[in-house]
Amino acid sequence: MLTIIAEIQIRSGVKHYENVCHAFKKITPIVLLEKGCYGYELLTDYLTEVDFQTKVPDSITLLEHWESMQHLNAHLKTAHMQAYQEQVKGDVIGVKIRIMQKGLHI
Repeated sequence: MLTIIAEIQIRSGVKHYENVCHAFKKITPIVLLEKGCYGYELLTDYLTEVDFQTKVPDSITLLEHWESMQHLNAHLKTAHMQAYQEQVKGDVIGVKIRIMQKGLHI
């Protein structure tokens, strides 16, 4: 099982944030039906004033769980992911992707 952490840097402004969130809202139910997908969740900073929280302005984090690299690669080639990328290309500045596995097996 792989855990994917994608940090999506968006252009500043409510319009860009809302466009990206809307695009994810459209594709999430479709992605969750893909073979090998065990989770697909959009995360944003929780608004609090604690001093130990690191906030990343104009950033959205996507947390995904995939059975294998084969499943992840197939997902990236789907028509809905191609359409998503086209839809948000004016809103997204860049994406950093981490492909993780469990470090401890307890």
